[in-house]
Amino acid sequence: MRLSDIKTGESCVIVKILGHGSFRKRMMEMGFVRGKKILVEQNAPLRDPIKYRILDYEISLRRAEENLIQVLRDQQAA
Repeated sequence: MRLSDIKTGESCVIVKILGHGSFRKRMMEMGFVRGKKILVEQNAPLRDPIKYRILDYEISLRRAEENLIQVLRDQQAA
């Protein structure tokens, strides 16, 4: 499942970052690493960007970026 499949108010756990190079490095530096929990806080009116909470801070990602992040819903990860 991709991060883009998670709805507002739901949380999930990161499984894998699919991007390469600078994208992957940037995501990992911001805390997007395997096993970290993410909460979908808010969707923009056109669903781009979407605001997330990870490691007690907020970050907005574009749809293209969130499609490169594989996750499991919290219930599935337990």
